[in-house]
Amino acid sequence: MKLSTSLPIEVVKMALDSIMGHKFRSALTIIGIVVGIITAVVVASILTGMRQSIVSIVEEYGTNNIYVFHLSMGGGGNNRDERNRKPLTDADADAIMNQSTTINDIALINPGIGNFGPSFDDNLKYEDRNYRWASVDGVSTNYDRILNLGIKEGRWLTEADNLQRRNVLVIGVSCREALFPNPDESAIGKVVRMNGDTWEIVGVVEKRKSGFFGENEEDQKVFMPYRTSRKAAPLRDFTLLIVQGKPDKLSDTVAEIESVLRQRREVKFGEKNDFDIKTPEAFIAQFDGIIAGVGSAAIAISCLGLLVGGIGVMNIMLVSVTERTKEIGIRKAIGATRGAIVFQFLLEAMTLTAIGGIIGLAVALGISNLLMLLLPTLPAQVELWMILLSLGVSIGVGLVFGVLPARKAARLDPIECLRYE
Repeated sequence: MKLSTSLPIEVVKMALDSIMGHKFRSALTIIGIVVGIITAVVVASILTGMRQSIVSIVEEYGTNNIYVFHLSMGGGGNNRDERNRKPLTDADADAIMNQSTTINDIALINPGIGNFGPSFDDNLKYEDRNYRWASVDGVSTNYDRILNLGIKEGRWLTEADNLQRRNVLVIGVSCREALFPNPDESAIGKVVRMNGDTWEIVGVVEKRKSGFFGENEEDQKVFMPYRTSRKAAPLRDFTLLIVQGKPDKLSDTVAEIESVLRQRREVKFGEKNDFDIKTPEAFIAQFDGIIAGVGSAAIAISCLGLLVGGIGVMNIMLVSVTERTKEIGIRKAIGATRGAIVFQFLLEAMTLTAIGGIIGLAVALGISNLLMLLLPTLPAQVELWMILLSLGVSIGVGLVFGVLPARKAARLDPIECLRYE
């Protein structure tokens, strides 16, 4: 008897009948598959959404901006060698600007002056309200242009503010909401106290469109003129340079910056740089490294679940072979080949794991949508490749772990099978 073209459909029907005939056993068998797929899809959706948020933030800040600092940015700046590095200076920025042919502009930042011990009190006070979460930066007046910063109320810092070292501030939206909770009340012109002195608010930063979990670091920022920050916190001599390079010449700009700074800082040939240069691509790559670590842990958990599920599938298929010994003998007696028997049991195993994959995928989609509903700021996006990969992996588990039972069934002697009780 030759196999008909309808055999795959018939085998799938037989597999479904077998599964429905042993509902509880089948459910226990595929639970590992379900757990593995849920873990993989949910974690992948969150990590993918987070990466897209990072890319959006980088694009909004400027894709041709290069960040230069004497310490390592993004971690690794706590060892003794780095702590002994001399900070960058205004003169370094001037030298880079004068000797480069691919730079549009350079912004100077005195970052986190309130983080330098007790020398600067960054607690803002207005009447009976306090804002203790400020991140105070001294910035040059071109900061807003280089980083595409918008102003919601008032104005940005001017060159006159910087040259005269005025006590003026531009605050973020979080600071504005804390000190002036009434949206109808203007923050412009208000005088607040900080570090034992009075400061006039001249502007409020507009909230960025992109953000991480709905937040952006500039929401907590308080900006003051660069020269004012040197007066207010004389011990804080750190300088971060944000270099705006010309489009499509980022690699040339990085090379020019490195050359100028190595010469000025007397870094010998063959020695590592005693400063750090980061491009937007480098920040994204750094985040990708973090994602890879978290993703690896998720893959390990998923593989464990799939392994348990696969072993369960192999076990249930071996039991099925034993239970259906006489059926196998009858099929062989009327002409079924070994290949047909192998195909039948492999397809049954893949059908079983595919059901587990579909259930796991449905639950994962539900969890991802629920997370986005309860936490709208949490990026969690399920993409088509996740769905296809999940289904492919679940079917592949059935194929791999169904081989042994299928081969065992195919090797059975038809005469012995017909005698089996």
